[in-house]
Amino acid sequence: MMLSFVIGNCNFFRKLKRALKVDEHKQCLRYIMNQKHSESANLRQAAGVSRCSRVALQRVHSTTAPLHQGVPATLWKLGRLNHIAIAVPDMEKATALYRDVLGATVSEKVPLPDHGVYTVFVELGNTKLELLHPLGEKSPISGFLQKNKSGGMHHICIEVDDINAAIADLKTKNIRMLSAEPRIGAHGKPVMFLHPKDCDGVLVELEEA
Repeated sequence: MMLSFVIGNCNFFRKLKRALKVDEHKQCLRYIMNQKHSESANLRQAAGVSRCSRVALQRVHSTTAPLHQGVPATLWKLGRLNHIAIAVPDMEKATALYRDVLGATVSEKVPLPDHGVYTVFVELGNTKLELLHPLGEKSPISGFLQKNKSGGMHHICIEVDDINAAIADLKTKNIRMLSAEPRIGAHGKPVMFLHPKDCDGVLVELEEA
């Protein structure tokens, strides 16, 4: 009797242990399935946010694009450096330096009464130098030479394809002009000087190419 009871109990406990293992396995499967379901939901939520972001960006782009399309293109273009102007207290001496000492080709001295200067151009490979000397009592070069007894760089000249368009555009950008209208320069073309205080301390001459 006792042996049968013990064997019976052993069989009962083995079955109970197997039942517990099966139940534990089912619980593990349910936990794994719940985790996968939760991760899938998070991925779907993230994808939805991403789609919303893309739609929002597309809406912003569609509303801002017409603004850029409405801005007119620049009507003028800046060209090459035409020359660098140098004020000189002695035109003959300066001309001899570039012609006789440095071997450059120089032009004849040309008076420009409207600008109050004499000019001599020194030809270089990629640009020119313009030597300036005062002409008349009201020459702007006279004041420059009073402050710079030995002379020095006076201005730079840059070409533009349309000087009137350039002037109109620069005025809208608060760049001041030194004359009301363009004047004819040393090359027989219209020129305009920009205020040096609006150009980082540099006197800039624009010349129509």
